Amino acid sequence: MTNGCKEEPIDNSISLTSIEYNPTEFLPDVPEEFPLLEIPEDNPLTSDGIRLGQHLFFDPILSADSTMSCASCHLPEAGFTDQLAFSTGIDGVAGERSSMSLVNSGFSFNGLFWDGRIQSLETQALLPVEDPIELHHDWQEVIPALRNLPLYQELFRKAFGISTTSEITKELAAKAIAQYERVLISGNSNFDKFLRFEYFFSEEESNGFAMFFDKDPEIIDAECFHCHSASLFTDNSFRNNGLDEVTDLAEFSDLGRGAVTGNPLDNGKFRVPTLRNITLTAPYMHDGRFQTLEEVIDHYDSGGHFAPNRDPLIYELGLTDTEKQNLLAFLHTLVDTSYLSKEYITNPFK
Repeated sequence: MTNGCKEEPIDNSISLTSIEYNPTEFLPDVPEEFPLLEIPEDNPLTSDGIRLGQHLFFDPILSADSTMSCASCHLPEAGFTDQLAFSTGIDGVAGERSSMSLVNSGFSFNGLFWDGRIQSLETQALLPVEDPIELHHDWQEVIPALRNLPLYQELFRKAFGISTTSEITKELAAKAIAQYERVLISGNSNFDKFLRFEYFFSEEESNGFAMFFDKDPEIIDAECFHCHSASLFTDNSFRNNGLDEVTDLAEFSDLGRGAVTGNPLDNGKFRVPTLRNITLTAPYMHDGRFQTLEEVIDHYDSGGHFAPNRDPLIYELGLTDTEKQNLLAFLHTLVDTSYLSKEYITNPFK
C-alpha cells in the first residue's frame, strides 16, 4: 500500500456461526424431454449454493487485475459465449479456441471444452482463475480476498455451513460456480413450444424441421439430427466435420480430441456443440471461422474438406437456396432466452 500503511492481516479464524445456515434444496426446471440432470452427491443443488456461485461467476475479484470475471467470456445475453472467435484474457492474450456456450452444460456427460478434457463442472470451475491467458490470478491470493469480505463470509456460510472463514477454499468456490452453471438450463424455445402445441411453425420453419430431422421422404435430409439430436441438440460426441483438408492425421494444426486421448483417429475431432440459442453465439466452430449460420450451412452443403477420419455424414448435399433458407428458419426456432428473467441467473451486482 501507499502512504506507509501496512495492510491489515486477514484473520482466518473469524467465526461465522452467528450467520444462519438453513440450506434449501433447489429443484431445477428441467424440461420433461431432457435427460436426467446428474448432480454429484458431494455437491447438491441448494438455493444458497447457487447464489454464491452466481456472485463468484460475475465478480471480477477472480481476475488478477479485477477487470474480468467468468461472465466476461460467457455473457448471458449471448447464450453464455462472448461472440468472439478467440477470447482474450486480462493480459490481452487471445486463446486458441472459441468460448463454448455454458447453456445446458450440466448435461455434458462426455466431457467439457471442445476436446472433452475435463469431466466435471467442479474441476472446470477451478481452471480459468489460474489460466495465464484467462483470469491469470492465483487461488492463494483469491481465497484470502474472499475470506476478508463480509459478503462472501455470509454467502459461503449460508451455502456450505462452514464455521470460520478459514474454511473458505477454492474447492468450495468451484463447487458453488458448478452449481450455478448446472442450472443454466434452456429449453423453452419455439421448437419446444411446438412440441407442446403452443406454437405453430411457418411453412419455412416446418420444411426446415423436416430437413433437420429427416421427417418427410419428399423433403431432402440435411443430416443434422444425427449429431445434433433433440432434446439437447447435441449428442455430446466428438467428430471431424470436414473443416480442414489433410491427407495424414498428424497434419491437423489443432489435434482437438486427439491431444486428449492420444489416439490419432481422434485428431481433428471436436465436441458437437448444442444448437440451442445458436443464432446468439456467432462466430461458429471451435476456431470461430464462420461468421454466420449461412456460412455454416454452406460448409455442410459442400461436403467439407477431405480428411481420413471425416465423419461419413459429411458429404455434398446439393441444397437449393430455398432449402437453405428453410433450414435457417428452423434454427431460429431454437432460441430461448427466458432464463434471462430468472433472478438466480442474471448478474447479482446490477
